[in-house]
Amino acid sequence: MLTGSKIGKGFLVALASGLLAGSAYAADVTLKLGHPANEQNSWHQASVKFGEELARLTDGRIEVQVFANESLGKEIDLINGMQLGTADMTITGESLQNWAPKAALLAVPYAYSSTEHMDEVASGEIGDQIEQQIIEKAQIRPIAYFARGPRNLTSNRPIESPDDLEGLKMRVPNVPLFVDVWKALGANPGPMAFSEVFTSLQNGTIEAQENPLALIRSANFHEVQKYVNLTEHVRSWIYLTIAESTWNKLSKEDQDAVMEAARIAQAHERELFNASLQEDREFLESKGMTFVEVDGPAFQAAAKDAVLQNVNDEIKPIVEDLFSN
Repeated sequence: MLTGSKIGKGFLVALASGLLAGSAYAADVTLKLGHPANEQNSWHQASVKFGEELARLTDGRIEVQVFANESLGKEIDLINGMQLGTADMTITGESLQNWAPKAALLAVPYAYSSTEHMDEVASGEIGDQIEQQIIEKAQIRPIAYFARGPRNLTSNRPIESPDDLEGLKMRVPNVPLFVDVWKALGANPGPMAFSEVFTSLQNGTIEAQENPLALIRSANFHEVQKYVNLTEHVRSWIYLTIAESTWNKLSKEDQDAVMEAARIAQAHERELFNASLQEDREFLESKGMTFVEVDGPAFQAAAKDAVLQNVNDEIKPIVEDLFSN
């Protein structure tokens, strides 16, 4: 009896293990989602949430595997893979303007006066137009959007208006639109690799730079900069996307589940995003940085002509309307 009992227990354990293993591999569909952020980033956490919700909504029939830190490939490589049918999902934004010109609207300097204004555009008629063009031209389907922290200017003197920028040597990304806008505002901008920015600020080669609070924090710019000037010159969003070829393989029921999971993930990301903005500000203030309110309308007015000269003709009328709101 004792031996039989042991065998019985062993058999039950083995059976249970087999059932658990089976349930782990029971998914009918596996979606691979690659993105550039790290595991602490709200985009990654929202992607994981998307996978959890989609598994719940489909009783485990659809599994989402999330790959952070470009481990599944760089953004453009993933976009190309999605178009070829060799990749399923990624998080991407204005890079899609290489195929869909309206995607440039995701990150136009001073086009959005507030996060609420940006949300209104992203979730409204203009957002619908952008998404439809991305589907048609890029064969990639946006299913949710995540906010990105507004870009702010750091410096060692307070900047409250465009007049305070006169001659300011600053680093900007190698984006012609950004360079021209800061020139129009009165600064002396120049492109520079991000990896060189800290040392250049430290030795005085440049006096300022601009980035979202999260990057200002992670790059330790508080060690070489005194002020965060709340220019908030670029508010932008980025899409959680699925390859159109992958989408078309799903049943209508599963497509509905994907959209519901994406809706939940978008709301989750926004909660995380708002909390991170506050945490990043508190951290930078604790390290001695002073936050400076700026004359936002004056910056927007001074930047307008440079922005309109740099955007393509297809989106120029939309940008003009955005500036007037």
